[in-house]
Amino acid sequence: MLEVILFDLDGTLVPMDLDYFTKSYMQALCTKFFDLIPPQKLVHEIWQGTYRIANDLDPGRTNKDVFWEYFLPKFSIDAEILISMFDDFYNQDFAQLKKTTKPNPDARSVIDTLLEKGYRVGIATNPIFPARAIEERLNWVGVADLPYSLVTTYEKMHYCKPHVEYYQEIVEMIDVCPERCLMVGNDVEEGLAARKLGMKTFLVEDCLLNTRNLNIKTDYRGSFAGLVEFIEELP
Repeated sequence: MLEVILFDLDGTLVPMDLDYFTKSYMQALCTKFFDLIPPQKLVHEIWQGTYRIANDLDPGRTNKDVFWEYFLPKFSIDAEILISMFDDFYNQDFAQLKKTTKPNPDARSVIDTLLEKGYRVGIATNPIFPARAIEERLNWVGVADLPYSLVTTYEKMHYCKPHVEYYQEIVEMIDVCPERCLMVGNDVEEGLAARKLGMKTFLVEDCLLNTRNLNIKTDYRGSFAGLVEFIEELP
């Protein structure tokens, strides 16, 4: 019996071409920091910091800790100034990246339906972004104000997809057995890794990602429209 439905964000709830989004994101950051940091160095160090987040398995350090411990020493700029400018970017500039996405008129109704049926809902996006950036992306499809049991952000999480520790941390945070969870995502490697812990999975194929051409093993699969039908049929 399912109790919790977890949704990926980019490419699942928020339809997007991830490469286009990433390129636009980096361009916006380079514009923001143009007078302080050469674009090539900024992009390089952001990628390096993100790589460290993605591969760190230290339960004593959040993803935010990992990123800033790497990133700040790379620049001879006051830490408060750098952090303040990044905060300002996410508060003021990040919203422009909505242009890289497409609407999803079914996002709100799907989550509303689950909540009305009594399920708990979580946003299980890869936690490499701060909470403000994740809130903004939820806003793009009109679902930021809903009562989620958990939204995975880099401030609170200690692991990333596809590490099984990421999914273990989620079930511990919301106190649920993995077998009572359904992970909904579009990335074969990252989303379907939840099966290693015993979660059920639904692979959304509209913006399917399978960069390593892995064999697809999932409990359910289909378009987002198919997901809508699947959720409507849940007890």
